[in-house]
Amino acid sequence: MLKRFLIVFIGFILVVAVLGFVKFTQIQEMSSMDNTPPPASVTTAEARVDTWHPVIRAIGTLAPIQGVTVSADSDGTVVRIAVENGANVQAGDLLVEIDTSVEQAQLEAAKAREVLAGIQRERTSELLGRNTVSQAEFDTAAAQHNQAVAEVAGLEALIERKRVRAPFAGRVGIRLINEGQYIGRGQALMSLQQADPMYVNFFVPQRQLPSLGIGQRVDLTIDAFPGRTFEGSLSAINTEVDAATRNIATQATVANPGEQLRAGMFVQVEVTLPEAERVVVVPATAIAYASYGNAVYVVETMTDAEGRSYLGVRQQPVRLGTTRGDLVVVEEGLQGGEQIATAGVFKLRNGLPVQVNNEALPGSNPAPQPGNS
Repeated sequence: MLKRFLIVFIGFILVVAVLGFVKFTQIQEMSSMDNTPPPASVTTAEARVDTWHPVIRAIGTLAPIQGVTVSADSDGTVVRIAVENGANVQAGDLLVEIDTSVEQAQLEAAKAREVLAGIQRERTSELLGRNTVSQAEFDTAAAQHNQAVAEVAGLEALIERKRVRAPFAGRVGIRLINEGQYIGRGQALMSLQQADPMYVNFFVPQRQLPSLGIGQRVDLTIDAFPGRTFEGSLSAINTEVDAATRNIATQATVANPGEQLRAGMFVQVEVTLPEAERVVVVPATAIAYASYGNAVYVVETMTDAEGRSYLGVRQQPVRLGTTRGDLVVVEEGLQGGEQIATAGVFKLRNGLPVQVNNEALPGSNPAPQPGNS
């Protein structure tokens, strides 16, 4: 019994020893292996020196050169609407006619009184020449004739006020009244707008006022027309700054020959300033944004602790400027010409080995046109 126990115990010791030896060998092999992590794959782009014209960006609204809501000048019933919705009209064209039957009858009576007053004036004038009537009687007849003429003119003016005409050439909108409808004085009838050219009204901060000048180029983009840019020019700058917002009202003029642009449209405005400036630009994807400061990773040849050269990244703090499309200006931190990591910067750290793979580069277009915008 004791002999069997000793055999089992010795066998157990041998098994433990063999397992310990195998494990020790594995640990030795692992410790002799190179534990350096594989290089991170990145895309790169050159920090490019470019010349940009500064741009002032703002949000604006389109407004017509001339635009009114035509309203009634007198009470009455609409007997005729002379234009169709959306029609082009010239200055003086009839738009709406209001019933004037009562005024027309009054006008005929006034004209009859005018004729009679004229006859009496002529007769009194002949009698005055024969010294048959006094000067006072002639003056009374002349005054009555003048009064009759004025009455006729007043009724004709009243009738004309009930014929609403276009104050300027333009396009009418959708009418707000119907034939047979009784309308009051001042009631809106329809809109009338001159849509070519058009104004663009927008505000810019007061600090940018010295950079503005009449005639500067203005580019407009509108969500309703993706991929298109409408060009205009700065035509007016307000004489005072808004005391509440410290912004100044500015106005540009843009051609609209096809009348595609409509009043009230929301537009994005870019005012291109004449003086050019030298800038260093990098793709926006190259920026590692952080609350304590933004940075980029410069890809360059580095040396490790054993003196061996490798391709790695160096974290470079930068101060950013304006953006344009996929590009951003680096005002401080880069001189231009450096190779910058443009993708996967969130996984990089200072001194990390990298390998460059530029098969699929991120966008770097200053004026991108996304397909699903």
